[in-house]
Parts: sequence; structure tokens; C-alpha cells
Amino acid sequence: MASIFRRMFKVGQSQAHSVMDNFENPIKMTEQGVRDLKKDLQGTMKSLAEVKGVAIRLKRESEDNKRLAADYERKAMMLLQKMQDGGLDPAQAERLAAEALNRKEECSQKAVSLIQNWEQQDKMAAQLQANVNKLKSTVSSYENELITLRARAKTAAATRKINEQMARVDSTGTIAMLEKMKAKVEEDESLAQSYGELASAEESVDDEINAVLASGQLVPSSNKLAELKAKMGIQ
Repeated sequence: MASIFRRMFKVGQSQAHSVMDNFENPIKMTEQGVRDLKKDLQGTMKSLAEVKGVAIRLKRESEDNKRLAADYERKAMMLLQKMQDGGLDPAQAERLAAEALNRKEECSQKAVSLIQNWEQQDKMAAQLQANVNKLKSTVSSYENELITLRARAKTAAATRKINEQMARVDSTGTIAMLEKMKAKVEEDESLAQSYGELASAEESVDDEINAVLASGQLVPSSNKLAELKAKMGIQ
């Protein structure tokens, strides 16, 4: 039974760790967001390039068809002029001129259709360009935010480390240690001063004795010394 409870506890513990692991670090989340935006930006720029390519082709084909239409009209006029000059059979000239005018109409209509498609593609390209510009601005903003977030994270980590170290310091014990050291220093200083005074006193007495002996004078006896000598029968 105890082993079952232990296994259940371990399962719950692992699930709790799994839940905790799912909480993304803000910096990692921002980095992933920037990567996703850049990926979207690349896709949008590719679409923009494709749409612009189609628009360029449509406009070029429209202009080509306009030139063809003008060329067919010029040829029809040349055929009629040649007929007028007598260099071409009227029936043949009119047939060919009519055919040239039909080709001119086809090219003109195609040019109009192509320019309409070009306008649609150009409008789509403008919308995609606006999206690209917006994504670029967003990516730049997020990258700047990421730089700031990294700097703040480093500062916060350093500050937290210092605060944790300060929190582990036993202020009471430190103060008590300082007081103990202060008392020890004061005791040593007092003892040193005491030894200094004793040494100074001994040197003063010796100096006085030596001075009296050198001068031949006797040291005056105190009353207590006279009493002691009388008690001992010393003159």
C-alpha cells in the first residue's frame, strides 16, 4: 500500500513539473514571436514579389497589344493607300485591310482586358506592400523590445543574486562579532597602557635611587621605616 502511494506521489510530482515546464520564459516567448513574424514577413514578401511580377507582365503585354493594334491600323492604311495608287487590286486590298482592322480590334480589346487585370494586381500589390511595411515595423519594434527585455532580465538576475546574498547574511551575528572584536581591542589597548605605566614607574624609582647614590645623599626615612628599625634594634 505504501509503495502505491509513493508511485501516486511521483506521478503527481512529475505532472506538476510538466505543468511548470509549460510556462514559457518571457524572453523565449518574445524570441519565438519575432521568429514567427519574420517567417510571416518572408512569406508576405514572396507573395508581394509574385503579385508584382504578374502586374509587370500584364502591363507589358497590354502595352505590346496597344502597339500591335496601332501597327495593324497603320498596315490597313498602307493597304488602302496602295490600292489608291493602283498598286493593289481593290478587292484584295479591302479584304486585307479589313483583316488588319479586325486584328487591330482584337489587340485593342486584349490591351484593355490586360490593363484591367494589371490594375487589380497593382491594387493587390499595394495592399501586400502595406502589410509588408507593417510587419517590418512590428518585427523591428519586437526586436528592440527583446533587446530591452534581455537587458532588464540580466539586471534583475544580478539584483536578485545580490539580494539573496544579503538576505543570507546574519546581521545579528555580524554585529555581535564586531562588538566582541571591539571589546577585545579595547582590552588589549588598556593592558598595553597599563604595562607602559608600570614600566615608566619602575624607571622613575631607579633613576631617583641612582641619582641619590651618585650624590652621596641619604634617602630620608619615613616614620614607618623608623618604627620598623627601632623595633628591630637598628640604630
